[in-house]
Amino acid sequence: MSASSADIAVVGAGAAGLFAAISAARASPALRVVAIDGAKILGAKILVAGGGRCNVTHHAVNASDYAGSTAALIARVLRRFGVDETIAFFEQLGVTLKREETGKLFPTTDQARTVLTALLVAARDARVEIIHPMRVESVTTCEGGFCVASEGGSVTAKCVILATGGLSLPKSGSDGAGFRFAQALGHTLTPLVVPSLVPLTLASDHWLKELSGLALPAEITVAAGSGKLARDANGKAIPLIQGAILCTHFGLSGPAILDVSRHWICATATDAESHLIINWMPAVTEASLDAELVASKGTSLLAVLHGRVPDRFLRAAIAHVGVDGTCGIQQLPRERRQLLVRLLTAQRILPTGSRGFLAAETTAGGVPLAQMNLDRLESLATPGLFICGEMLDVDGRLGGFSFQWAWSSGYVAGCAAAALAGSVTPKV
Repeated sequence: MSASSADIAVVGAGAAGLFAAISAARASPALRVVAIDGAKILGAKILVAGGGRCNVTHHAVNASDYAGSTAALIARVLRRFGVDETIAFFEQLGVTLKREETGKLFPTTDQARTVLTALLVAARDARVEIIHPMRVESVTTCEGGFCVASEGGSVTAKCVILATGGLSLPKSGSDGAGFRFAQALGHTLTPLVVPSLVPLTLASDHWLKELSGLALPAEITVAAGSGKLARDANGKAIPLIQGAILCTHFGLSGPAILDVSRHWICATATDAESHLIINWMPAVTEASLDAELVASKGTSLLAVLHGRVPDRFLRAAIAHVGVDGTCGIQQLPRERRQLLVRLLTAQRILPTGSRGFLAAETTAGGVPLAQMNLDRLESLATPGLFICGEMLDVDGRLGGFSFQWAWSSGYVAGCAAAALAGSVTPKV
């Protein structure tokens, strides 16, 4: 690619970038829209999402399903292009979606390739020019608007849309370059930019690691070192998260752990003793379980608790607190009984860390929404610059919410860029 010009240059051709490019080209067909991506394989994150099936969206998406910026700001973007519009968009491309019991929407083919192919076909039909692999080295302002430079040449564009993703799954091409471009163009990032939807690690000798491969339902939240429930950067209480937890050889994974991970990681930034509180018996309280055990009198622990949690977990938990599961409750010292009750309904776990960006599904933190015109996702610092997707300080919980943010924000940025580019007369 030698020096050339375009009306709109989209940097990054992942989910958000492709959607922004398609939206811009459809809004103003006369414009030249180019999308530049450094990855050898386009849409790598789409292809691996949902176990290779691509969880396109969720049947019910609300601002409360996201963390980072405030719900009010997130809602302004989501309402512009919601779930119904997403379903209709893909149906028009021949991709029908099915709703599973969890509320997640997948393509009926159960193949992520179906989704990526549809996006690439839509881009081609809209005459979007996709240039890859071509790693962008810098994005600067210039007389014609912006100069997008790479080793293979440069593109001068009236408008630029940054959609490079965050830092998660760097092998897909998300290496944080977009953040550097945004900073060079007048933006700042949130104090924390950390992995989200990521497994957590435990100490090498933690007893839960001996249960590798075991999954069980649980309730989980984050507490500060003082024991009080932690709050996020907006002062909002971290929600109680319900879902499966998977014990692994390195620590903990599973939907509930992935959803709570960003909250714990952010909490440790201000309080190193922030920890997880896990109830392995959802809906059962510490007080109610203790009362149940006391009332069982001579019945053995194993008999009373049989079927309440997996037998493998129960035996390991009983052994961990140092009691004989065959003994009757009356033979169990009060402090040991309460220790077991607390472990089953309010276990305190202090992870040693996370699996990092290499294993994270998305990024928490980024460019604050307060720095953007939310009706356009246009930079307040540099007019003509638009930012969408994972680069913004918005990360969804597990279940298709991050993809919905990519579609919604990509649509808003793409349409706004098209409107601006169509009204800009290049300088001679």
